[in-house]
Amino acid sequence: MSQSSFNPPWFVRKDLDGFFGLMIDNLIQLILIVSLCRELIHLPDSFIFGRILPGAAISILVGNFFYAWQAHRLARETGREDVTALPYGINTVSLFAFVFFIMLPIYQETKDPVWAWKVGLVACFLNGVIEIIGAFIAESVRRVTPRAALLSALAGIAITFISMDFTFKIFAQPLVAMVPMAIIFVAYFSHQKLPLGLPGGMVAIAIGTIMGWLLGTMSGKSLGVNFAVAMPTFAGGSLWEALTDPAFLNYFSVILPMGIFNVVGSLQNIESAEAAGDRFPTFSSLMVNGIGSVVAALFGSVFATTIYIGHPGWKRLGARSGYSALNGLFIAFLCLTGTIQGVLNLIPLEAGIGILLYIGIIIVAQSFQETPREHAPAVALGIVPALAAWGLLMVETGVRAAGKSLFEVGLAPFARSLAIHGMISLERGFIFSSMILASIGVALIEREFVKASAWSLAAASFSAVGIIHAYDLAPGGVTSRFGLFAAPEFAIGYLLLAVLFWAVSRIERNGALE
Repeated sequence: MSQSSFNPPWFVRKDLDGFFGLMIDNLIQLILIVSLCRELIHLPDSFIFGRILPGAAISILVGNFFYAWQAHRLARETGREDVTALPYGINTVSLFAFVFFIMLPIYQETKDPVWAWKVGLVACFLNGVIEIIGAFIAESVRRVTPRAALLSALAGIAITFISMDFTFKIFAQPLVAMVPMAIIFVAYFSHQKLPLGLPGGMVAIAIGTIMGWLLGTMSGKSLGVNFAVAMPTFAGGSLWEALTDPAFLNYFSVILPMGIFNVVGSLQNIESAEAAGDRFPTFSSLMVNGIGSVVAALFGSVFATTIYIGHPGWKRLGARSGYSALNGLFIAFLCLTGTIQGVLNLIPLEAGIGILLYIGIIIVAQSFQETPREHAPAVALGIVPALAAWGLLMVETGVRAAGKSLFEVGLAPFARSLAIHGMISLERGFIFSSMILASIGVALIEREFVKASAWSLAAASFSAVGIIHAYDLAPGGVTSRFGLFAAPEFAIGYLLLAVLFWAVSRIERNGALE
């Protein structure tokens, strides 16, 4: 059969495994949206269920359909049946950043949740614009950045914010979550076929749900569903009102780095997909990514959507293009009908999070397997900034649990036993620090000292303007500090590294290091 006449199926059985995993992940984001907007911003349900979720539904549906179509087209062009769509959904990091560093401070200052929502629209809109602009330069960045640098940052996020987080949740409810986790491992690590050829993800969630009900962890849950259709409403007027108010500029220090963060994160996920065997065009992938966030904002959502981490894991599950389309349809249905709570009342999250733990493990493994063996130390080095970011999150979570904020407590109590200044400095812009450190590591391993010097100069520039390492401690939490010489110690330190590596290159050229 010629490639031109090859027409792969839109849906295969293994797409169900991918769907259940991606659906659980997306569902967690929706739960966070509802709970944070209710409890922290005190936004009325009419805005949460009538504006934000319907706006998110359009973005998620259109984005998932595009990436499903993109994968199907690549399968036809290459004559392969194993092409897996890029996963897509609401970005967790942006979700927390927009709530805690934009919407919450505005609500605390004005006591107006609707105004906080309007400024949130601006944040989401500009985030999309930055992603669209980034689509024009991302391929150039990708060409000059070692694969180890692109994959190590993903590995750091996977081992911390995905694997560790979901492992804690599993071991917090062992009677409900451990058996489904084991089923996932049997199906995906051992490639053992289950009875009747049933997908491992579906079996795990079904058994976890049954155990949750039998063991009483779901007691008190009502199976009633409040079905209420809420169609998307154009929010351009509210967006324009906030966009023309200079007050939103106070939060541009959050909006800009988050936009750049999403561009780089999406770029890394595209590289991860190529390492797994699926090469998607960078420009169109990032362009649709940015358009999704713009559309979300125009129809009322304050949360940016982006290409998700996890493509290698979904590919190992056997998912193709159908899982993405199924996810878009299901999540859109939940957002447009108000049935989120009904699903949560039926299925315990612990029943499905073993799939997400598996995804995190596969991403970490890929970062070492799909790079040259000699680059493994550089990959390990690139993971360290994400560990710092996760560690800071644990510190802040603990402080908040005690009814305080890091601003109120101060850094002095931690300095005696924990180098918290270094932790925070490494956390600021950690995805860029990860790439830079890993790139320097690769350059040194390859004895390309001029390249190591160039990456050090890039780090010095980023430190000088505040993209990495610079921070302020504010009532809402740690915020980035932007401006000339925002982190002077780091800028000077990286300049010294650049000089050192350049000097080594000169000495090597002259034969003194032979």
